[in-house]
Amino acid sequence: MIAWANRWQIPLYLAGMLVGGAIGLVVPGSAPALETLVTPALILLLFATFLAVPFAELGRALRDLRFLAAVLVLNFVSVPLLVFGLSRFVAHDRALLAGVLLVLLTPCIDYVVVFTRLAGGSASRLLAVSPVLMLTQFALLPVFLSAIAGPDLLDAIDLAPFLGAFLLFIVLPLGLAALTQASARRVRAARAVQRTMDAGMAPLLALTLAVIVGAQIDVVRAHATELLAVVPIYVAFLVIAPVLGVLVARVFHQDVATARATVFSGSTRNSLVVLPLALALPESLALASATVVTQTLVELVGMLVLVNVVPRLVNR
Repeated sequence: MIAWANRWQIPLYLAGMLVGGAIGLVVPGSAPALETLVTPALILLLFATFLAVPFAELGRALRDLRFLAAVLVLNFVSVPLLVFGLSRFVAHDRALLAGVLLVLLTPCIDYVVVFTRLAGGSASRLLAVSPVLMLTQFALLPVFLSAIAGPDLLDAIDLAPFLGAFLLFIVLPLGLAALTQASARRVRAARAVQRTMDAGMAPLLALTLAVIVGAQIDVVRAHATELLAVVPIYVAFLVIAPVLGVLVARVFHQDVATARATVFSGSTRNSLVVLPLALALPESLALASATVVTQTLVELVGMLVLVNVVPRLVNR
């Protein structure tokens, strides 16, 4: 069963999204229950992902200053310029603009590791630099928002949820994975957990996608007309950002696995982390949260495509 799931990963993920979407649309009342499952599902997924990365490699990965410089340049120089250009198409609508900027200016630090690993990229390098990416976006997001949208938008945002998300989605699963991996040599139960989580990665990701889509699909449906304006922006981002990632990887002379990690770092966004920020906005900007949710749905489909495309795009 596990071998079958690993062989048919992409159809399995698509099926998970379709099942989740169908449940969310047919049974709208299920959304609150599914929303409560999003956080534990994501934590479990990240625990399984971190557990599969040898922690002995993390120190070496973090000392790779060339990779660190590449992802910083990509995410905080190249991508913001791209986002500025794309955001001009919704600059007239403050709520849509707020959502687009919140989600596209923040690089992913959670399930990007999963998709990088599936595409044969260096998941350990991305894992090592995740705290740096999180802290950097925390520091630079106010600067970017003020420069692109003006100080009034910045005044309406509470950045405190960033710290909570960092502790919940990075520190907690990372710490649990480190403890489990350190105990695996001496404790049989830890070895069993490690084997089980690694074997169940594909079904676990499919389940997580189903929960996320099921919890969010009704919000998108309710605002579908207004949100159509941002879908082309998100699709364009998923087309252009990987190209920028490839160019940056070539400038920094990266090997194949490292280059794939760089491409995914620039292409995936921190939608699940910034969603609490969007939900905390005032009523006049309430549509921003649905804008972030829409990006999540577009990106999940895009990632399933990029998992197949990036290995062909970056193969030498």
